[in-house]
Amino acid sequence: MSDKFFFKGRQDARQDNGNSGYQTKAKHRPGSKKHPMTLVVTSEARKQEIEAQLAELELHANITVDSSEEAVESIAELTLELNKASVVKVAKTPTRNDPCSCGSGKKYKKCCG
Repeated sequence: MSDKFFFKGRQDARQDNGNSGYQTKAKHRPGSKKHPMTLVVTSEARKQEIEAQLAELELHANITVDSSEEAVESIAELTLELNKASVVKVAKTPTRNDPCSCGSGKKYKKCCG
Protein backbone atom coordinates (compact mmCIF):
# COMPACT_ATOMS: atom_id res chain seq x y z
CA MET A 1 0.00 0.00 0.00
CA SER A 2 1.32 3.43 -0.89
CA ASP A 3 1.80 6.09 1.77
CA LYS A 4 1.11 8.95 -0.64
CA PHE A 5 -2.54 9.06 0.41
CA PHE A 6 -1.82 9.35 4.12
CA PHE A 7 1.31 11.55 4.33
CA LYS A 8 0.64 15.29 4.77
CA GLY A 9 4.06 16.87 4.48
CA ARG A 10 7.21 16.83 2.45
CA GLN A 11 8.54 13.44 1.50
CA ASP A 12 12.09 14.59 2.30
CA ALA A 13 12.67 17.04 5.16
CA ARG A 14 15.70 18.53 3.38
CA GLN A 15 13.80 19.29 0.19
CA ASP A 16 13.73 23.01 -0.67
CA ASN A 17 10.95 24.49 -2.76
CA GLY A 18 12.99 27.60 -3.70
CA ASN A 19 10.88 30.08 -1.74
CA SER A 20 13.16 30.37 1.27
CA GLY A 21 14.06 34.01 0.55
CA TYR A 22 17.83 33.49 0.76
CA GLN A 23 19.64 34.89 -2.27
CA THR A 24 22.56 32.71 -3.23
CA LYS A 25 23.66 34.95 -6.10
CA ALA A 26 24.69 38.14 -4.33
CA LYS A 27 25.12 41.26 -6.44
CA HIS A 28 28.71 42.13 -7.22
CA ARG A 29 30.33 45.49 -6.61
CA PRO A 30 31.43 47.11 -9.88
CA GLY A 31 35.02 48.29 -9.79
CA SER A 32 36.40 45.47 -7.66
CA LYS A 33 39.29 43.28 -8.77
CA LYS A 34 36.93 40.40 -9.48
CA HIS A 35 34.40 42.55 -11.40
CA PRO A 36 36.26 45.48 -13.01
CA MET A 37 34.38 48.23 -14.86
CA THR A 38 34.56 48.34 -18.65
CA LEU A 39 35.29 51.85 -19.90
CA VAL A 40 35.90 53.23 -23.40
CA VAL A 41 37.72 56.54 -23.95
CA THR A 42 38.66 58.42 -27.11
CA SER A 43 42.23 59.50 -26.37
CA GLU A 44 45.30 58.44 -24.45
CA ALA A 45 45.27 61.66 -22.39
CA ARG A 46 41.69 60.94 -21.28
CA LYS A 47 42.77 57.42 -20.34
CA GLN A 48 45.43 58.90 -18.03
CA GLU A 49 42.80 61.15 -16.37
CA ILE A 50 40.44 58.22 -15.80
CA GLU A 51 43.25 56.05 -14.41
CA ALA A 52 44.11 58.82 -11.93
CA GLN A 53 40.47 59.00 -10.76
CA LEU A 54 40.32 55.22 -10.41
CA ALA A 55 43.53 55.14 -8.37
CA GLU A 56 42.18 57.86 -6.07
CA LEU A 57 38.93 55.93 -5.49
CA GLU A 58 40.72 52.54 -5.31
CA LEU A 59 38.64 51.08 -8.15
CA HIS A 60 39.61 48.75 -10.97
CA ALA A 61 38.64 49.04 -14.64
CA ASN A 62 39.49 47.74 -18.08
CA ILE A 63 40.02 50.88 -20.17
CA THR A 64 40.16 50.71 -23.96
CA VAL A 65 41.11 53.58 -26.26
CA ASP A 66 38.93 53.95 -29.37
CA SER A 67 40.49 56.64 -31.57
CA SER A 68 38.24 56.25 -34.61
CA GLU A 69 36.27 59.28 -35.86
CA GLU A 70 32.83 58.02 -34.82
CA ALA A 71 34.04 56.83 -31.41
CA VAL A 72 31.90 57.62 -28.37
CA GLU A 73 33.26 57.78 -24.84
CA SER A 74 31.53 55.32 -22.53
CA ILE A 75 32.26 55.94 -18.84
CA ALA A 76 28.71 55.51 -17.47
CA GLU A 77 29.80 52.92 -14.88
CA LEU A 78 32.39 55.31 -13.44
CA THR A 79 29.97 58.25 -13.40
CA LEU A 80 27.42 56.13 -11.56
CA GLU A 81 30.03 55.21 -8.94
CA LEU A 82 31.13 58.85 -8.54
CA ASN A 83 27.58 60.18 -8.11
CA LYS A 84 26.47 57.68 -5.47
CA ALA A 85 24.60 59.24 -2.59
CA SER A 86 26.40 59.00 0.73
CA VAL A 87 24.78 58.27 4.06
CA VAL A 88 24.18 61.35 6.20
CA LYS A 89 24.31 60.86 9.96
CA VAL A 90 22.46 63.39 12.05
CA ALA A 91 23.49 64.02 15.65
CA LYS A 92 20.85 62.83 18.07
CA THR A 93 19.09 65.63 19.95
CA PRO A 94 19.07 65.06 23.69
CA THR A 95 15.83 64.03 25.37
CA ARG A 96 14.36 66.05 28.22
CA ASN A 97 16.15 64.25 31.06
CA ASP A 98 19.58 63.92 29.42
CA PRO A 99 22.40 66.19 30.64
CA CYS A 100 22.62 69.38 28.60
CA SER A 101 25.18 69.45 25.77
CA CYS A 102 26.35 72.98 26.67
CA GLY A 103 28.21 71.61 29.72
CA SER A 104 26.27 73.34 32.48
CA GLY A 105 25.55 70.08 34.30
CA LYS A 106 21.81 70.71 34.35
CA LYS A 107 19.18 68.60 32.64
CA TYR A 108 18.37 69.58 29.05
CA LYS A 109 14.78 70.51 29.98
CA LYS A 110 15.97 73.01 32.63
CA CYS A 111 18.82 74.54 30.60
CA CYS A 112 18.56 74.76 26.81
CA GLY A 113 15.33 72.85 26.18
